[in-house]
Amino acid sequence: MASTTIPVQKIILCGEFGVGKSSLFRRFTMNKFVSSTDRSSTLGLDHSYKVINVCGREVKLQLWDTGGMERVASITSSYYKFAEAAILVFSFDNPDSFNILSQHVLDIVTYAEGAKIFLCGNKIDLVHQMHVTDADIDEFCEQCHNLISGVFKTSCKTGDGVEKMFYDIACQLVSTSKMAEVKKDSFKLTAQDKSQESCMC
Repeated sequence: MASTTIPVQKIILCGEFGVGKSSLFRRFTMNKFVSSTDRSSTLGLDHSYKVINVCGREVKLQLWDTGGMERVASITSSYYKFAEAAILVFSFDNPDSFNILSQHVLDIVTYAEGAKIFLCGNKIDLVHQMHVTDADIDEFCEQCHNLISGVFKTSCKTGDGVEKMFYDIACQLVSTSKMAEVKKDSFKLTAQDKSQESCMC
């Protein structure tokens, strides 16, 4: 009996140091939160996996993080290569982490051509320290000329929005993959029909 291969979707996180990228992965894969005082910073490439059932099929999410070092030349190629999705992460209590996102968008478009781009505002639990507004987010998305495929708000501390974000992203990737398969099959059928026509006497 032939084994069924579970499709792998590579998802990368982009954003400044300290916005909670590693914490997003940890919350999603292990449902854990480690405070900044109890954890070490991510150095170099780090990745983890999680198999989920989404849109009626099993998908293996391959999650990559660099701790904010994705623009370092020595790791740029391997980090962005073959990424199906890129999540832009900023922290609501750090407007600088939001204002620099346009540079990350440029990097994604340059090095991960074809990857879907999503925006994630993290640390929504800091309700009294939120310096990035919905209007700021809307303006940023407009400036990106429809490159942003979805916007999410999360809290690694409470877990709010984290699981939904990854499931929604996975669902979009699966839907895109299914459309590509349909187009591929359609092309094969069309090519076969034309081949038969050319062989008719």
